[in-house]
Amino acid sequence: MAAILQRAAAPVREWVGTVTDNRPIMGDSWLVTFTAPDGFVGHIKPGHFVNVLPRGPLSFDPILRRPYSVYGVDAERNTMTLLIRPYGRGGQWIVEQQPGAQMNILGILGNHYEIAPRSTHLLMVAGGVGAAPLRMLSQQATAAGKNVTYLLGARTADQLLEASELPNAVEYVIATEDGTAGHQGFVTDMVAPYLQWADQVFTCGPTPMMAALRNVVMHNRFGKGPQVQISVERTMACGVGACLGCVVETRKGMKASCIDGPVFDMESVVWQ
Repeated sequence: MAAILQRAAAPVREWVGTVTDNRPIMGDSWLVTFTAPDGFVGHIKPGHFVNVLPRGPLSFDPILRRPYSVYGVDAERNTMTLLIRPYGRGGQWIVEQQPGAQMNILGILGNHYEIAPRSTHLLMVAGGVGAAPLRMLSQQATAAGKNVTYLLGARTADQLLEASELPNAVEYVIATEDGTAGHQGFVTDMVAPYLQWADQVFTCGPTPMMAALRNVVMHNRFGKGPQVQISVERTMACGVGACLGCVVETRKGMKASCIDGPVFDMESVVWQ
């Protein structure tokens, strides 16, 4: 039976954050760090996201916010960091903001990954910028004494996350489609040998990757385990369930991923 992931009680508010750092990563992406309200980042859990308004105060274009999973937080500095690949002009505007610039943020939004109390072996499967929430989850898990294997796939070696971005205790295994680093092929090619070892699987990335992961799990799982939690990639423009532009078909009907997700149990989602 699919587990029910509850949306954690977390503050939702709009604020203006000041950019404190902006650096390139993973070839064509950036880590953008900005301030949050006092005490705010302590409520953020792996899988939560925020919506960024990608324009200045005197502009009305673009209209819609851009959703990004939280890559990391710093409680001492009261900052949070987002991993952003600028697919469009909204994302491009965000990564162009330098320290001292201000950005309008709406958050904390969505639910989050949940590690079962008895789980000791955790497998994480990431594709592209889906690395962000799983990086934060790996930090939480290793701090709690869990064993973590982190699989990451990318097109080329320069689009991979540097090993230094992960806790030292994490087993980090990589795949590239062109074979320039690690396994040549898709990240899902490497999953099967870990399924007997893993108590839980956590994933984030493009929908085709997660569909391929499901096929591997269904053909190689033992009984009903391991449980798989997925974080879907949708355009969650409003973040509060009003626009319905991010719906996901589940066994209990259509769900807005911004409020009922973005994290779902794999078995609760209807796969075509």
